[in-house]
Amino acid sequence: MTLSTMLSTMAAGMLRTCGIFLLTLVGSLPLGMIVALLRKSRFSVVRLLIRAYISVIRGTPLMLQLLVWYFGPYYLFGWSIRGWRFPALIIGFVLNYAAYFAEIYRGGIESIPVGQYEACEVLGYSKSQTFMRIILPQVIKRIMPSVTNEVITLVKDTSLAFTLAYQEVFSLAKQISASQTSFAPFVIAGVFYFIANYAVAFAMERIEKALDYYR
Repeated sequence: MTLSTMLSTMAAGMLRTCGIFLLTLVGSLPLGMIVALLRKSRFSVVRLLIRAYISVIRGTPLMLQLLVWYFGPYYLFGWSIRGWRFPALIIGFVLNYAAYFAEIYRGGIESIPVGQYEACEVLGYSKSQTFMRIILPQVIKRIMPSVTNEVITLVKDTSLAFTLAYQEVFSLAKQISASQTSFAPFVIAGVFYFIANYAVAFAMERIEKALDYYR
């Protein structure tokens, strides 16, 4: 198999990897903020449930979580899992990364001095206005380095999709390498991940610079 043939064969896997990455970001970033706010809820039951969720997610491997989401409906309820592979994959990734983003958000929110909340209250701002107009812009700026690290990790973690036999770029690289007795597919996959991570790092750096309105 020539290099061009390998590239064309793995192109579909690269697109699937990008799909996992984008859908995970679209789902986990806003969900993480919701989880972070619920983590600070005044209701103790809600706080305990959210803490338990974050603890379980952070305390178990992502690979295991993907297997649970895929096989769980069958073993627990006897449901057919035909066509469930990709939805289970996205649910597993979104819930996993939402927990990590939630802790990043929480750290950013708690880093804001209490005096800013008090000043907004004196100025007559509602809680929602205070959060959206004053607190959130500062939080976003402060957490960008941590979010960047998580997003870069996500690019590499997409390779765990092979756990559910989903043919993303890493799975295809393994299959082609085994059938052709060649190391080239792994090199191609490695270059793809490197370029993807470089693009993410570049984009996040540009965002950080755009937010650099004070030091």
